[in-house]
Amino acid sequence: MNDRPAGIQTDIDTLCINTIRGLSMDAVQQANSGHPGAPMGLAPAAYTLWTRHLKHHPENPAWPNRDRFVLSGGHASMLLYSLLYLTGYDVSLDDIRQFRQWGSKTPGHPEYGHTPGVETTTGPLGQGFATAVGMAMAERHLAAKFNRDGHDIVDHFTYVMCGDGDLMEGLSAEAASLAGHLGLGRLICLYDSNRISIEGSTDIAFTEDVAMRFQAYGWQVLAVEDGNDIDAISDAVIAAKAETRKPSMIIVRTHIAYGSPNKQGSADAHGAPLGEEEVRLTKRFLGCPENESFCSPDPVLAHCRKAVAAGAALEAQWRKRVNDYEKHYPDLARQWADMAAGTLPDGWEKVAPVFASGDGSMATRKASGIVLNALAETIPGLLGGSADLAPSNNTVIKSTTDFQKTNYGGRNIRFGVREHAMAAVLNGLSLHTPGLKPYGGTFLVFADYMRPSIRLSALMKQPVIYIFTHDSIAVGEDGPTHQPVEHLASLRAIPGLVVIRPADATETAAAWQYAVASRQEPVALILSRQNLPVIDRSSGPGADQLRNGGYVLFDTDGAPDVILIGTGSEVHLCVAARKMLQEKGISARVVSMPSWELFEKMPKDYKESVLPANVRTRVAVEAGLPMGWEKYVGDAGAVIGISTFGASAPGGVVMKNFGFTAENVVETVLGLKR
Repeated sequence: MNDRPAGIQTDIDTLCINTIRGLSMDAVQQANSGHPGAPMGLAPAAYTLWTRHLKHHPENPAWPNRDRFVLSGGHASMLLYSLLYLTGYDVSLDDIRQFRQWGSKTPGHPEYGHTPGVETTTGPLGQGFATAVGMAMAERHLAAKFNRDGHDIVDHFTYVMCGDGDLMEGLSAEAASLAGHLGLGRLICLYDSNRISIEGSTDIAFTEDVAMRFQAYGWQVLAVEDGNDIDAISDAVIAAKAETRKPSMIIVRTHIAYGSPNKQGSADAHGAPLGEEEVRLTKRFLGCPENESFCSPDPVLAHCRKAVAAGAALEAQWRKRVNDYEKHYPDLARQWADMAAGTLPDGWEKVAPVFASGDGSMATRKASGIVLNALAETIPGLLGGSADLAPSNNTVIKSTTDFQKTNYGGRNIRFGVREHAMAAVLNGLSLHTPGLKPYGGTFLVFADYMRPSIRLSALMKQPVIYIFTHDSIAVGEDGPTHQPVEHLASLRAIPGLVVIRPADATETAAAWQYAVASRQEPVALILSRQNLPVIDRSSGPGADQLRNGGYVLFDTDGAPDVILIGTGSEVHLCVAARKMLQEKGISARVVSMPSWELFEKMPKDYKESVLPANVRTRVAVEAGLPMGWEKYVGDAGAVIGISTFGASAPGGVVMKNFGFTAENVVETVLGLKR
């Protein structure tokens, strides 16, 4: 440890930095849980960024032109909470005292929508880094769309703080590669190089040259050898801001638990309280009051809370620019206001194409592409792409161009084979501006690569749209590696995610309309590779019933003898089986249930009208894991599903051999009625 004489420090910067360290130590100690080491080492870099460079307004955390700050190493949450409190956000000293307690504003890891000033939920390492890439992409896209010479209304930076653990994750490698390719010069990362992980020194698993890696990605790399040198840190940020063609990585050499006589530089300080005696000794070294907890001296508050007046002035200047912009570009100004508010254009829901049974058969992935292109003509915030599968996923918007470093105004994003980064980037785009409606596509079987980011979409209530095609063993020849089996059940297990598996082109259009209108939930569209007939709805319910999650597609004159429930392509098996059962004198109701989540939101009496309790003979048909269907078929019903991996053969052959035929549906019904 670097020795220096103890004593009260009068320098205001040092006093502020050590106050951040003290608050972090005390909160973790009182909670008897948390991570004190990273906040103590990073305090100088974070303080420097927040007081010298970060453009923000504590009294209006949602100011559109603020700089974004992402703490990717979310375990260091007390660093962020200390800064929010000290600079004047709606986070009190009592909130700091309630760190990690029930109902507090200061949970163990930062949570978007829970604590004012938190831009995204972080904690799973690498997520914040990749989400920040999405935020930086959003800034460049909106700047290209709205800025005009002398009238820059979108003009800010995205800062992210990450650690060794973040950079070990493959997700950050995917995102960093994409960011370098796109030349995101407004993205600046401060890397906390403390060389310590939970298990000890990073040398046991992480010995690569990070600087060379990021240079290879196309980043500008800067280094600060002393993490306590705030002038060197500030100079590095200035240099990073000056580089407009590349994202910047600032490697800051820090010491975990700086100031702790016995735990500085030790893995012991990563994820556990220092202990009361060690906290006292550390405060003595730092020049803080040894016997006072949660100390925040008046000079520190006065200095840090200059951010309130400074932020108000910055926002006022920006709003003056917006007012001037409105005079010169009134049409664009109205579009900007809608984008910032997340307002959809009038009549957008009427532009979706109408499909009819006379249109023949069509894969729902193809129908999805048609609907997407129609909606994109009216909804300017709809943007996205695929993980190198656009021709298969049908995700290209034909009326626009590619989003590239030479053309940030394009709405087709080429994510490359980077499913996980794609999902995290979508979160960043959505978080940045309510009017952006991001979507991303891949094969359903690869949803596993994206799951942690999808989970965060749901946790943050972000209306991201996921397009998953090639939805079952009907994929065929590619075989079991590409045939999803457990994936529908897996996605349905995520709280807050709406999973929709439409039965035909008409339901696909309705699914897209629901997804675009969603404001607080992500939606996963599960789409077929194979062609499916467009169902004749001329004498039955319209596909707008999809919003109910499940509805009666075909019914009987009286009470049905059996209820057949299907999703996606298997609805057509139920329709065919219904006719075969009628010939045997058995009346069958067909229920299309594209979304469990939407069905469960419906009132009890509606659900009873679709699945009446007195009709106990029920068969659910879905080419996926049967798990979960028991709540709809009951103990007297049956599920035709698949609990093994698939096989390589033409799709129709695979489906037949695994029992997905109308004949097997009929046989299953007859078996139940014997």
